[in-house]
Amino acid sequence: MKPLSNLTLLFYALPALPLAAIALPLYIIVPSVYAGRFGIALSAIGAALLAIRCLDAITDPLMGWLADRIPGRYGRRRLFFLLSLPLTALSAYMLFSPPEGAGLAHLVVWGCLLSIGSTWTSLPYTAWGAELETSYDGRVRLSAWREGTTLLGTLLAISLPFLGQASTAGAQPDLNAIAVMVAVLLPIFGAIAVWRVAEPVDFSKTRLSLQKGLGFLLANSAFLRLAMAFLMNSLANAIPASLFLYFVAARLEAPELQGPLLFAYFLSAVAGVPLAVFVARRLGKHRAWCWAMLLSCAIFALGGLLGPGDAWLFLGICVVTGVLLGFDLALPPAIQADVIDQDTLASGEQRSGLYFAAWSFVTKLALALSSGIVFPLLALAGFQPEGGAQSGQALYALSALYAFLPILFKLLAIALMWRFSIDSTHQQATRQKIEQRQRDIANP
Repeated sequence: MKPLSNLTLLFYALPALPLAAIALPLYIIVPSVYAGRFGIALSAIGAALLAIRCLDAITDPLMGWLADRIPGRYGRRRLFFLLSLPLTALSAYMLFSPPEGAGLAHLVVWGCLLSIGSTWTSLPYTAWGAELETSYDGRVRLSAWREGTTLLGTLLAISLPFLGQASTAGAQPDLNAIAVMVAVLLPIFGAIAVWRVAEPVDFSKTRLSLQKGLGFLLANSAFLRLAMAFLMNSLANAIPASLFLYFVAARLEAPELQGPLLFAYFLSAVAGVPLAVFVARRLGKHRAWCWAMLLSCAIFALGGLLGPGDAWLFLGICVVTGVLLGFDLALPPAIQADVIDQDTLASGEQRSGLYFAAWSFVTKLALALSSGIVFPLLALAGFQPEGGAQSGQALYALSALYAFLPILFKLLAIALMWRFSIDSTHQQATRQKIEQRQRDIANP
């Protein structure tokens, strides 16, 4: 298969920019805004986010199954993706632009609708990408384009709120700016991608019921190992993400640096994405990811020792862990595409939608668990989210949860992935069998 051009990869990657602006505010900015502005308890917000993600246990596999079934002129991936854009854009606007007096009910209702909409959008989008490239290294390249664009969207999502802090309008203009960005760019960039990027070849030879398809998925040992490792690593990343603003303000006593430090972290991740591609070509995808996680553990351990006046040391930690985040973003989805090949060969159906539905659920579960775990524990330790003086116990709990708990989860992920079974040779052999079967069907 001829490698995709850079222009095609750019058109495919464009929707990732507004989609990234949905994910980051929901778990980093929305909790602090709804708690500080509307007086909602952090424990209630954490429980609400966890409940929203429980909905995904139903919607994710259903959407994934539907994404593998939709026919039409524009193809099963592109049509399903295009139809999802209005709901996702509207629900993001309503959640990030709450009216005066909005409470927990507003957060739950629009959070649920955004969860459904973003699932509907992201599943056919990621499945589309997994099927566009079939080579081991080509999948890393495509993933790097998408995740690099995701990081650019993340940078916009953190820049707009903190630029707004300088205005007299308070926090509300910040959320409005994100809401408008998503509402405008997601439909436009999504339409461009559908227009300029082709539908991938469907290598299915049969159609499976949802129940039978889930049976093949649960029998795929490589996927189960990857999914568990991804859950552990996602938890390790989501916990400090959820606590970042509080750690900088309360532990480092540098609230004015929240925006610049976040920006430095994600800007460094942009540089980490091409580095991940370079290292993966030499070590293999799973080993490159493991080494990045191991180094991240060492750096994170230093963060738990910081206190007031250490903001510049923390900047160095943000830069290094940001580069390593590029590995976390670029490599696991590329490995996932290789795992899907195993299922395509075994089941006879190309079911990237269902697999990325499971992948999406694991991602959201990690984000929700991080909120459901750390916010109640912080509240139990006496942490005051509104600011002001914090007790020594509250600050110790904040440091331990922010820096040391993620190390445990990353070490578990490394243990699962170090001896992963799919390398370049294995993947190429699997693809040859799939493509030969397709030729046999076409020319009996």
